[in-house]
Amino acid sequence: MNDNQLLRYSRHILLPQVGYEGQDKLVNSHALIVGAGGLGSPAALYLAAGGVGTLTICDFDLVDLTNLQRQILHTTASVGINKAVSARKTLLEINPEVQVNTVETKSTAAEFAKLIAQADVVLDCSDNFATRYTLNKLCVDLKKPLVSGAAIGFEGQVTVYDMRSNISPCYHCLFPDSGEDAELRCATNGVFAPLVGMIGTCQAAEALKLLMGIGDSLQGRLLLLDALAMEWRTIKLSKDPACSVCSI
Repeated sequence: MNDNQLLRYSRHILLPQVGYEGQDKLVNSHALIVGAGGLGSPAALYLAAGGVGTLTICDFDLVDLTNLQRQILHTTASVGINKAVSARKTLLEINPEVQVNTVETKSTAAEFAKLIAQADVVLDCSDNFATRYTLNKLCVDLKKPLVSGAAIGFEGQVTVYDMRSNISPCYHCLFPDSGEDAELRCATNGVFAPLVGMIGTCQAAEALKLLMGIGDSLQGRLLLLDALAMEWRTIKLSKDPACSVCSI
């Protein structure tokens, strides 16, 4: 790390669990963030501010005025601009020390596989089941840790599927793919603005911990938030021995 980085990240380095070694791991790490919307916004902001050296942001959508109630990466001036491009501009203004790559088109499974292979951690900040199932299967195949978040209305959830561990469940263990299209998306449903911030920030925290190898991750635990009652609950998860994705 250079002198500017040592100063910028000094409050991290002062933490005994992080120190110089942990921060150096972040500087030399690569995080893939799929989705630059409500969840991806806070996740990307904190990963960039926290010093993850390379971020790849995937989003083919354009910023819309209705996004600005919760998608804090973007400004009114960003309306009509690709979300990944808008995200890159904001992140580099916050921290020019990081490298931000953008993927501005809808990725195929093969393209996602190449991106995941290059990353140290994957953050699923998408809003549809098809993408979630694709990312999950690829992370299982490539043995990459996947930080999964979702939010709708006043309810959110976050967990970690660390496919480097043989005992970790995967997304398919928890939500088997029935082949039915039962989407719940912010585009057609309401969402409480701070909710996505809380879940996305949790995703950032889990990703940073995974990259540094500190603390206990949410592997094997699903963290649920009811923001209307402001109550957190934890559900224990276990690997499904009959899962067609991770147990074959």
